[in-house]
Amino acid sequence: MSLRKGLARAGRTLDSPIKSLRPGAIPALTLTSPAGWLTGEEDPAMSRNKAMKISTVNRCVEVLSGSMAVLPVYIMDERTKERLPDHRLGRVLWGRANEAMTSFDYQRLMMCNQLMRGNAYAWIFRDPASGHPRELIPLLPDCVAIQTDANGRLWYDFTHPATGIATRLRQEDVLHYKAYSEDGLEGVSILKRASMTLSTARAAQQYENSTWRSGGQPSGVLYTDSDLGKHSFRTLPDGTKVEVDLKEEIRNSWERVHRGPGNAFRVAVLDLGLKYQPISMTNSDAQFVESSEIRVADICRFFGVPLHLVYAGKQSYQSNEQNGIEYVNYTLLGYETQWGQEDSYKLLLPGERDKGLRIKRELKVFLRGDSAAQSAWYRAMREISVYSANDIRGLEDLPAVPGGDSRYSSLNFIPLEDFAELSRLRAAGQKEGES
Repeated sequence: MSLRKGLARAGRTLDSPIKSLRPGAIPALTLTSPAGWLTGEEDPAMSRNKAMKISTVNRCVEVLSGSMAVLPVYIMDERTKERLPDHRLGRVLWGRANEAMTSFDYQRLMMCNQLMRGNAYAWIFRDPASGHPRELIPLLPDCVAIQTDANGRLWYDFTHPATGIATRLRQEDVLHYKAYSEDGLEGVSILKRASMTLSTARAAQQYENSTWRSGGQPSGVLYTDSDLGKHSFRTLPDGTKVEVDLKEEIRNSWERVHRGPGNAFRVAVLDLGLKYQPISMTNSDAQFVESSEIRVADICRFFGVPLHLVYAGKQSYQSNEQNGIEYVNYTLLGYETQWGQEDSYKLLLPGERDKGLRIKRELKVFLRGDSAAQSAWYRAMREISVYSANDIRGLEDLPAVPGGDSRYSSLNFIPLEDFAELSRLRAAGQKEGES
């Protein structure tokens, strides 16, 4: 179903009538709002396109969006801890979110919007008869504005980017994932919070680019003891005389010969008594490499991504393994909790929530160690009856086997259901032996 047709159809079922707003009536999210994040010294022109050209930003967004997109989604009964693989929401949660997107594409887009725009919105297209979600359609955050009516109820006003037609959507029909928020209603993107750091990183990137475009040669001054004068005259082939700036002519002539990587280290031939004196700091003098590492670490702090995931910092297996665990616990867990609570409240029906159903994502896919550590973990979990053989096979994407659902405990790994009886028999045997 197209977005335009879907919104029009949903508009006829809303409690509030659709308001036709003029195009542009809903303010777009900009990097200069909300007020207070930019001090005037920061670069308000930093855009998503410019930010994504910074390699560290690009990698952090790729890591976080990919991490959330690959997490398996499941529905659990909190009372029994039983997973419901055949739930009707499966077709949109782990099937296709809509006719144009797989679940992976949808979740990655939502995470990118949350990181780079501060807010990620998705319209829930429901079955008109049952109210069950049928599709999850992402909405462009720049075209969404949150409104509050006289009763304090939230509404989402969406302006179609092509037609300019505005639609008012109910709060329960819009999934809203927020970045850091000051009011709990709208998120503030990392671009706003890290504007100074990103501007510095981009300026350094432009400096490096300029250095290599200039052939790696430092800028300097061409000087002479004679007076070049401010202007001179040149005679064109048709005899016409035109006034030229002699200093500008010399500058352009120098750059044509010596600027660019292909002209690096060319021998300079100076006339008119000109002399060249470099005046800029070299990369070594400015400690360019060291400052680059600091900028990478600063950007990673804003995103909550370990250095080894952006291919920076010291690379050692033990430290990277611990950093990976902290990445799951202190970065992904927060996003997973927020998404799970929002999904559970708006995708599950009230009766299902009352029964204890919740939508969650499996974080253990990032906590698996090497083969030896994983085998030791499975063995320990089975010996204390936490996992059965089929539980372990399921975690390894293997089919169940006959008898694999039996759980074992100690007493030489007997079946768990016989544990009480065999314990009594062993205790009775010990007493007979004592007598």
